Amino acid sequence: MKKVCLSLFTLLVALFGIAQKQIQKANGQYISPKDIEGSVNDLMKAGDVNGIAIAMINDNVPSYIKAFGYSNAEKGIPLDTASAMYAASLAKPLFAYIVMQLVDKGFIALDKPLYTYLQKPLPEYKAYADLAGDERWKLITARHCLTHTTGFPNWRQLNPNNNNKLEIFFTPGSRYAYSGEGLYLLQMVVEAITGKHLETLAQEQIFEPFGMYNTSFVWQPSFEKNYAVGHNMNGDTLAKFRNKESNAAGSMETTVADYARFLSAVLQHKGLSEQSWKEMFSRQIGIFTRHQFPSLNNDTTSANRSIQLSYGLGWGLFNTPYGSAFFKEGHGDGWVHYTICLPDKKSALLIMSNSANGESIFKDLVDKLEGVSIPWEWEGYYPYRKHVTLSEFELKKFVGQYKNERMRAIVTLDKGVLKVEVPDMGLGKTNLYAESDHHFFMKTMEVDLEFSIDDDGVSEKILVKDEGEEYELRRVK
Repeated sequence: MKKVCLSLFTLLVALFGIAQKQIQKANGQYISPKDIEGSVNDLMKAGDVNGIAIAMINDNVPSYIKAFGYSNAEKGIPLDTASAMYAASLAKPLFAYIVMQLVDKGFIALDKPLYTYLQKPLPEYKAYADLAGDERWKLITARHCLTHTTGFPNWRQLNPNNNNKLEIFFTPGSRYAYSGEGLYLLQMVVEAITGKHLETLAQEQIFEPFGMYNTSFVWQPSFEKNYAVGHNMNGDTLAKFRNKESNAAGSMETTVADYARFLSAVLQHKGLSEQSWKEMFSRQIGIFTRHQFPSLNNDTTSANRSIQLSYGLGWGLFNTPYGSAFFKEGHGDGWVHYTICLPDKKSALLIMSNSANGESIFKDLVDKLEGVSIPWEWEGYYPYRKHVTLSEFELKKFVGQYKNERMRAIVTLDKGVLKVEVPDMGLGKTNLYAESDHHFFMKTMEVDLEFSIDDDGVSEKILVKDEGEEYELRRVK
């Protein structure tokens, strides 16, 4: 009996020791699980983030994985490390890894024009009929697709000419412009070459070999047991979309634990020749735009030259004081993700969030958990705006209807949250955040509202600063 008790005690001590193990950051400093949790919880509160999952890799293996917040805030369901999460563009580097494996096997060459692998000219395929008349489609290669240098818009629906057409905006290979269309084209070619669907290739080459048993490019019945939904900036839950067709650019469903296994395998060079691994993480094209999106913007800057911001094959690259880093973002409706890996330090951080507000804390999270500064302005990761909490008693004085000659605004109080709606402008109920006892702002757009209080302690008017325009609304009810 004493031996059994001693064994149990030893096991508990061992487990507790693992739980309290210090995690090494990329900058060489150490952080405890308690401090990680404190930082994450504090930032989630400050940024109004509904749910987030964190994985940290030390010595090329996962050393810390934990989920925070909710998989569904409306229902109060907690997020956990086995919750299926929409991966958005985290699918892209995984697909790139598959392509590089096919390069190793001789199925595809990085610099051979893609049309040469197809049975007919690209414009004769219905999805690419828009390219007829522009011979530059003959130049597009796998390398162009993986480096986002095809000349395509991100998606044809985002064509800056507002015509929903797939067009080539610059000579392929001449500059960087993020494009999901490029990855989707490469998927079509890969499936034609191998005779296999992307899902089958992924299961054979990545998911099964790397132990990613809760990951798929199409929705699986097993996901129904435990899945997360997205949340918009107001914290409202969004309907869950179940992908029935695989899309290399962003149909994948995964868990934070599974994707951490993928990152670990990448850091260990698993499944790739050394030549292909080095090629994947070598600087293919420099990035000089001020912002990543809109993808075809031409506003150049020298701000990121010192870190050599660039793109490899499927991954972004930049230099840090602790060695080169490769990274990837993910962004969808109610979903935002970020991962950064530092191979010289055998270290990585994975952040997955089912809250549109998540991006506002990415800059601080990476700094606190890895000790690394990221090109957050280029990525559009503008930090959260600090706000204060006011009691329902204080908020009630702002409730009412306000009007000017152009519009009517209705301010309501819902479960302790002040909201505004403007039916004339198509603005539904939107959260207002207090910067002071009378100054509020929105997160969904650049709008500030300053309430004026009369002698009776009731709001009488609102001064609105709306994306550079100022106007006044007076209380009518």
